[in-house]
Amino acid sequence: MKEYKFAVKKVFPVLFSYVFVGIASGLLMKNAGYSAIWSLLSGLFIYAGSMQIVMVPLLAAKTPLWTLAVTTLFINARHIFYGIGFVDEFRQMKKRSRWKYPYMILTVTDETYSILCSLDCPKEYDRLNVEFYILFTTQMIWAASCTLGALIGNVIPFDTTGIDFSATAFFICIVVNQWKSCSTHIPALTGVISAVVFYIILGADSFLLPSLSVSVIVLALLKDRVHIREMKGEKANE
Repeated sequence: MKEYKFAVKKVFPVLFSYVFVGIASGLLMKNAGYSAIWSLLSGLFIYAGSMQIVMVPLLAAKTPLWTLAVTTLFINARHIFYGIGFVDEFRQMKKRSRWKYPYMILTVTDETYSILCSLDCPKEYDRLNVEFYILFTTQMIWAASCTLGALIGNVIPFDTTGIDFSATAFFICIVVNQWKSCSTHIPALTGVISAVVFYIILGADSFLLPSLSVSVIVLALLKDRVHIREMKGEKANE
C-alpha cells in the first residue's frame, strides 16, 4: 500500500493533463455519436493520448480503419523507443507476472517516461512494483477521464466546436518546445517541409500518411547527424 501511495504522488504532476485531455476526447466521441462505452474502450485499448482526439474527426469522415491504424503507429512511434529503453528493467517483472511485463512496455507514454526516468525510489520500496503502479494508475486515470467526458456530454450539453483544436495546439507546443530546447532543427524542419510538400501535391485528405512516412525515412537516414549536433549542443551548454 505504501508503494502505491508513493506511485500516486509521482503521478500527480501529470494528473491534470491526463484528466483535461481525456475529458476533451470523451466529449468529442460523444459529439460524434459514440456512447460512453466506446470512450472507455478507446482509453483502455487505444490509449494514444492526443491521437484519440485526432481520431474522432477521422472516424466521422469514414476514414478506413487501416489508415487510422497506420496513422496512429506513425504518430505514436516514439512510444516504441520509450518501451525499448525499459525492456531490460521491465523484463525482471516477467519472472513475477507474464502479463505485467508486456503491459508495462505498452503503457509507457510521454508523461510516464519522464516520471520513470527521474524516479528516485526509496530502498525499502520495490522499484518494479512502483513502476507498475505508476503505469497502471495513469492509464486508469486516462480511461476514466475519457469516460467522464462522454458522460458529461450526455448530461450537460456542450458546444464542442473547436475542441478538436486542442490536439493541434498540443503538437504545436511540442514543436515549439523542441525548437527552443534542441540544438538541431532537422526533425522539426523535416516534418514541416514534408507536410507542406505533400499537402500541395495530394491535398488535405491524403497528405498525412505520405508526409509521416517520408519524415520517418528522412530522420532515420539523418539520425547520426542529428545525434552529433545534439551532442555538440550539450557540450556547448556545459
